[in-house]
Amino acid sequence: MSGTLNKVMLIGHLGDEVKMHYFEGGNCIGRFPLATNETYTNRQTGERVTNTDWHNIVVRNKAAEICEKYLSKGDKVYVEGRLKNRQWQGEDGNMRYTTEVHVQDFTFLTTKKESMANAQSSGSSPANYQEPPKAESPAAPTDNSEEEDDDLPF
Repeated sequence: MSGTLNKVMLIGHLGDEVKMHYFEGGNCIGRFPLATNETYTNRQTGERVTNTDWHNIVVRNKAAEICEKYLSKGDKVYVEGRLKNRQWQGEDGNMRYTTEVHVQDFTFLTTKKESMANAQSSGSSPANYQEPPKAESPAAPTDNSEEEDDDLPF
């Protein structure tokens, strides 16, 4: 296969509120940390071990505004996007590096309140949004609630 693929799919919990940055010309960017967990049982000790990985999430323009409005710390979300590596020089003169997930699609799964209430069925459907292609104008969030009767984000 001669093509390449850069695709990431994550389901996790927000580690902080969405931080927004606005640019001249009306564009904006939102950033937030996303925690994913891996849980297993240690064979030698029999104890349950949980490892948490943190991911730097980046959303742009209309998608960022939607995330800022509806997401808060602790909410569960599905994000799909591309990995991007970035480097810059810090104030101390050292080079800094980070890997970010630039979001192309996302689905709100549960709010922190719903998680605390043991995810009781509230009858509300999760919100879906897909980042429009760069050449087109931003589109409104899509609602696939008629097609989705289960909790799977895909």
